[in-house]
Amino acid sequence: MPPGTGDGAALAAAMIDEMRELYWDIGDGLDLNSPDMPKAGPAELSPPAGVFLVGYRDGAAVCGGGVKRLPDGGCEIKRMYVVPAARGQGLARVLLRALEDAARGLGYQVARLDTGPRQPHAQGLYESEGYVAVENFNGNPVATFFGEKRL
Repeated sequence: MPPGTGDGAALAAAMIDEMRELYWDIGDGLDLNSPDMPKAGPAELSPPAGVFLVGYRDGAAVCGGGVKRLPDGGCEIKRMYVVPAARGQGLARVLLRALEDAARGLGYQVARLDTGPRQPHAQGLYESEGYVAVENFNGNPVATFFGEKRL
């Protein structure tokens, strides 16, 4: 599902809003769509080089995330989000694995991702799933963990 429509758009918007609140004290609040942030909109997270997945439980969208192509031929996992009511149930891990499977299906052999200093749970998840720390690959000025995994 494209992130610019329907449930994909709602999940992406909720994730962006949550990051703005979490990092409220950075400038005027973190704006993931600002020019100095890595791009991850509908154009990047759509075929043929990208994808955006939405997970459902009992007919309701509960999680989503995307894959986008990087200039070096690897991919980046972006906009991972689980709605607050569904957290703590393992959905983020399921979503991450589904995004990795989708990336493999698109032909990617390496996945990268990032997360910020106020999301230690995300970094813990990524490291437990085999992501190893690498240098800042995407120019994200806010992230403090950059990870990479061979798919």
